[in-house]
Amino acid sequence: MITSELINPRGIVVVGGSDDVQKPGGKVLKNLIDNHFKGNLYVVNPKADEVQGVKSFRDVSDLPQVDLAIMAIAAKFCPQTVEVLATQKGTKAFIILSAGFHEESEEGAKLEQQIADTINRTGGCLIGPNCIGVMNTNYAGVFTTPIPKFDPKGVDFISGSGATAVFIMESSIPRGLTFNSVYSVGNSAQIGVEEVLEFMDITFDPKTSSKVKLLYIESVNKPQKLLKHAQSLIRKGCRIAAIKAGSSSAGSRAASSHTGALASSDVAVDALFRKAGIVRCYGRDELATVASIFMHPALQGKNIAVVTHAGGPAVMLTDSLSNNGLEVPPIEGTKAKELLAKLFPGSSVANPIDFLATGTAEQLGFIIDACEKDFDNIDAMIVIFGSPGLFPVYDVYDLLDQKMKECRKPIFPVLPSVMNVKNEIEHFIAKGRIFFPDEVALGTSLAKIYYTPKPAPEKLTLPKVDEKAIREVIDKSSNGYLTPDVVQQLLDAAGIPRAGEAVVTTADDAARAAEKLSYPVVMKVVGPVHKSDVGGVVLNVKDSETVRKEFDRMIKIKDTTAILIQPMLKGVELFVGAKREDKFGHMVLCGLGGIFIEVLKDVKAALAPIDTIEALNMIKGLKSYGIIKGARGQEPVNEQIFAEIVSRLSALVTVAPEIFEMDLNPLLGSKDKVVAVDARIRIEKQ
Repeated sequence: MITSELINPRGIVVVGGSDDVQKPGGKVLKNLIDNHFKGNLYVVNPKADEVQGVKSFRDVSDLPQVDLAIMAIAAKFCPQTVEVLATQKGTKAFIILSAGFHEESEEGAKLEQQIADTINRTGGCLIGPNCIGVMNTNYAGVFTTPIPKFDPKGVDFISGSGATAVFIMESSIPRGLTFNSVYSVGNSAQIGVEEVLEFMDITFDPKTSSKVKLLYIESVNKPQKLLKHAQSLIRKGCRIAAIKAGSSSAGSRAASSHTGALASSDVAVDALFRKAGIVRCYGRDELATVASIFMHPALQGKNIAVVTHAGGPAVMLTDSLSNNGLEVPPIEGTKAKELLAKLFPGSSVANPIDFLATGTAEQLGFIIDACEKDFDNIDAMIVIFGSPGLFPVYDVYDLLDQKMKECRKPIFPVLPSVMNVKNEIEHFIAKGRIFFPDEVALGTSLAKIYYTPKPAPEKLTLPKVDEKAIREVIDKSSNGYLTPDVVQQLLDAAGIPRAGEAVVTTADDAARAAEKLSYPVVMKVVGPVHKSDVGGVVLNVKDSETVRKEFDRMIKIKDTTAILIQPMLKGVELFVGAKREDKFGHMVLCGLGGIFIEVLKDVKAALAPIDTIEALNMIKGLKSYGIIKGARGQEPVNEQIFAEIVSRLSALVTVAPEIFEMDLNPLLGSKDKVVAVDARIRIEKQ
């Protein structure tokens, strides 16, 4: 757990501090001095009595009590140094900048573990090793630049990579983004991204804490902790955006089911972020853009007024907004005509509102006031105002600042002339404002934020399943794919509707079963994974003679152990599946079924458990949702029943975590019912 000594130390020692500011030990000391650390500052350097004007001790044993140690010495010297500081000097916080630990060798991993054991034993906290450090409103304990402007209402930023943290700050600071804290966790020997977020959640104060959190994550080591505290913070009024790197690494691994092929670890990350309410970003610039939007009032609706004095950027912004699900509605009527009369001839208020390159600050004020007070179909404004460099635009940016204070509707300033009016933009930032250099990036990110779902409810209402029956089946089953009769028992216990069926091993039994189920019937092989590929599915069998003939053919197909017979049903082919992903729990996926799942790969995933509300959102988020609704006069699927099946499957895997992979493919959906026609369940007991 993070200690108060890390957040607000009364004293800091830089072990390995030097006069050479091109080395980490020298640069971190310089940053502490230049950024006016107010506590006691010490250095340990065996060759000097003073370093950069700070008293230096030859050995850590000579130090007085000190809260925080920032270490920039060789890895092999760190364990003993930590031992002395933790046991003799009362040091409760450590930042180890040094590399050479588990990222490098087995011997380094042992050193790292030794350090963590000492700090854990003495009740301290450790950031690193192999990191750039920590900085906040109290001190700049990093060996890098830039050092951002610090503000208690600025962004909290946690990064698994030191270099990436630097680059993200370099993308963010020029826009006017300020920071409350920056944590580079490096190897995360004790404290990782999840633990820092947990600390921010536990200590959150709605009056004083920052409400914007940014994360750069290379590995989600504790997904349930991340989910819990991200949800909690967002429910408290925070907004969180994150990059999770490595999104393509596991996508191509072989799997024995449709779900296994589609459910990579990155799909699990995506599902976790959606369940938490985290906005997922894929690059530094996007993260900086989303963070900048977070620092403005939240959109309350999706209707945007585009206000511009340049046509091209307005068109590109309108495309970006419209293509991503936000609206640029037409503005018309008496009030629109009154506004147009206040602008130069040739202007347009249709939306985009173009007041020409000659437009003035006063005219911009008229436009903003009209959007705020007169046009009820406008929820927010994006103002694009650059300059060809002919004259200063201080008056425009001063007016923008004033209107942003006065207006209830959010105003997002796009200031593209980062060279021509550099001084004016700096003047705007000095007022505490944040701007956007690119209108398309703003439009795309604004839509992404708007459509990121709220966190899932703390307490979910799940459909009732027969937990006792489920456990009895699982407990007596062995690892591997379950037989059809056992699968039927689990579906029945979970309340998932299924087609009537019979599993037969002789032609006579097949004929009797078909007669009982009523013709026409479907015949499928039991055993092969992809039945259609081996000729193991026959549809619309209408008589006993054909049943016997097809049985004799199909039973000879390789790996076939029996034949499954079901009544021939009609409906839209749907798919629901589940996959256990290490550390994350179960992912549940849904989409169109049959061959469409392989061709379209149009699925939505969520982490179990899932209530019917979340399941409905998954279904409505499918690109193929139009087919489910009933496209071109086709019969629609009963979405409520489909959603309940998704929820019931999530309840099943929650009761039976031994289920490793599961496919219901296809289910057949109509306006009255949704029925599982084929199911496969594989269990792996750990």
